[in-house]
Amino acid sequence: MRERKRGFTILILFVLAYVLASTAIGGVLAQDAGADAAPAAEAEAAAEEAPAEINNLDTVWILIASFLVFFMQAGFALVEAGFVRAKTVVNIFMKNFFDLSVGAIAYWAIGFGLMFGAGNAFFGAEWFFLDGLPEVYPGLTIPGYAFFFFQFAFAATAATIASGAMAGRTEFKGYLLYSLLVTMLVYPIVGHWIWGGGWLATLETPFVDFAGSTVVHSVGGWIGLVGAIILGPRLNRFGSDGMPMPGHSMALASLGTFVLWLGWFGFNPGSQLNADGAAISLISVTTNTAAAAGAIAAMFMGWFFVGKPQLPWALNGSLAGLVAITAPCAFVTPFEAIIIGAVGGIVMYLGVNFLEQRGVDDVVGAVSVHGFSGVWGTLAVGLFHGELGLLHGGGANQLVTQIIGIVAVAAFVIIASAIMFSILKAIGWLRASREGELLGLDIYEHGMVAYPEFTNSPSEPVASS
Repeated sequence: MRERKRGFTILILFVLAYVLASTAIGGVLAQDAGADAAPAAEAEAAAEEAPAEINNLDTVWILIASFLVFFMQAGFALVEAGFVRAKTVVNIFMKNFFDLSVGAIAYWAIGFGLMFGAGNAFFGAEWFFLDGLPEVYPGLTIPGYAFFFFQFAFAATAATIASGAMAGRTEFKGYLLYSLLVTMLVYPIVGHWIWGGGWLATLETPFVDFAGSTVVHSVGGWIGLVGAIILGPRLNRFGSDGMPMPGHSMALASLGTFVLWLGWFGFNPGSQLNADGAAISLISVTTNTAAAAGAIAAMFMGWFFVGKPQLPWALNGSLAGLVAITAPCAFVTPFEAIIIGAVGGIVMYLGVNFLEQRGVDDVVGAVSVHGFSGVWGTLAVGLFHGELGLLHGGGANQLVTQIIGIVAVAAFVIIASAIMFSILKAIGWLRASREGELLGLDIYEHGMVAYPEFTNSPSEPVASS
């Protein structure tokens, strides 16, 4: 019976993916060709502007950057594994591994077309299953496949952020469905608004997010916030009997942070989308200095308020600095990057404590690192941009546009996430059972543990019936 239920669950997931794909593609094919003349004309004009040849140096650089961003999945998995209890480590690795796997198929099938295909101000309507993707991506010097792969790595990053905020009490099957919907629909729609020629990109003063403080990080942060609220905290985390639940391995968390810091040199410089030496050199320096400043600022904040220099604050501080510099990294000086990164670390520290005081159980600090620091980094564009920023004589127009984008993206993602998680909760796919949470999701959902020598566990696997 249990095997039949598992098979039925998997079947539902694949049927849902097929129906969504068929619906989206069918709607596009059903459009009257004459009614879609304007988008077609725009696509044709873009194709005429595209370079006639592929630049191999640009292509190799973008692929190397893509591989670094892909490797960030290992960093996220290690950080999250370090910050959770020992009885949840296998579950965290499973979630990180499969949001990548599910996301790869979902983004190939639907997500990329919604994000970058010609369509309207809110979503794209071509290139589903990469059908019709040009050999050379319009306006660039790299193959269409190289551009797709780079963007897929970003989509996978956005999907994995929420797993840390919702760790320790989320059903695996619900997480699979969440990953599918985020990479297929939620993230691509926001991406289209900003990077795919959508309404935020075509305002009189266009919204600017160079590498994804909002598109990637705030999206993941808002999803994690809604998920953590709807889930509720882990058992015995708050209340009269509440207690701290420190992560089981700062060694894993530290290694994961180093991996993410390294991966960011693909994330930010790669977003230049060519091998312009001057540009990617500046971006590498601003990225690095912001990370260092974030780590230092957060560590000193913790030292001042707690009385000890503690490693977790430094780790999340560096990540907050990286998130904050992601939007403005190409438009600011190294000194300004230090300011942006340091403020990002402080925002993270204040955000973690703010949520904890209100009973929101964000296990790894993902909402503050990615959501709140992502908002700050997006605002920093309006302040520090070398040509458009308020502090450089560019006026307030860019800052106003950045605020509009932040609010619009937050509203859309929060509403979409609330609907998604509420449905999962209603069908019993969101929160693990009390028995499973107390026993540990490793044993309860997967029938195994990460540390058999040190984890109290039954000799026989336990199935989640």
